[in-house]
Amino acid sequence: MRRGGAVLILIIMLVTACGLPQDTAGTLADVRDGVLRVGVTENPPWVRVPDEGPPSGAEVRLVTQLAAELGAEVEWYPGSESALMAALKDRVLDVVVGGLDAKAPWTKEASLTRPYVTTRTLVAAPAGVRVPDDLTGHRVAVRGGTADVAALTSEGVHVVAVDEVTGTEGMPVVVGEWRLAELGLTSSRHELSSTDHVWALPPGENAWQVAVERFLLERSHADVMRLLVEAQRAEATR
Repeated sequence: MRRGGAVLILIIMLVTACGLPQDTAGTLADVRDGVLRVGVTENPPWVRVPDEGPPSGAEVRLVTQLAAELGAEVEWYPGSESALMAALKDRVLDVVVGGLDAKAPWTKEASLTRPYVTTRTLVAAPAGVRVPDDLTGHRVAVRGGTADVAALTSEGVHVVAVDEVTGTEGMPVVVGEWRLAELGLTSSRHELSSTDHVWALPPGENAWQVAVERFLLERSHADVMRLLVEAQRAEATR
């Protein structure tokens, strides 16, 4: 064999062994200039799924931006997390969004992206209100029907359930950190939770995962916070 031919074969072997990530089912190639099939699960302000019409929310905006970059049309498929993850595993969907937590137990059904933003839920103070070091026995306004109600109640806090936190309650309030500036609130040392947010993708679609993660990691924390604020405002006007 000529030396040039041997070198060419060696190069091909090296590229094959450690080269570009590939999809087992060609998702990236199908989505580019094609259709992006998106599973959405209700979780405002990340995703809101109305009874009629398309979904809205911060991650819906992000998905739309990703589709525009790829020249793809978006098809929305609402459902529960468990149902959507099963569809993702069977490659009926290309991505699932809904403020997903990196700790969610979906690793067998889906491949989760690296966390692209971390959000905190905390106790904050409106103007003229002081947040005590110990919240036991103190009144704190919390959006009703959330896990924060149970968490604070178990700590002996006098929870005041409200439909929506506005910053005019005259007492400490529980909010997502993205609402601090909008509502004129001051954060306290009381942090209730911290969540690393991810998207879920079909397993084995490595090139697709690289493309989605690159898109997400190009978004700054401030970009995502702005989208959450805009989604929260839109939710408040409904």
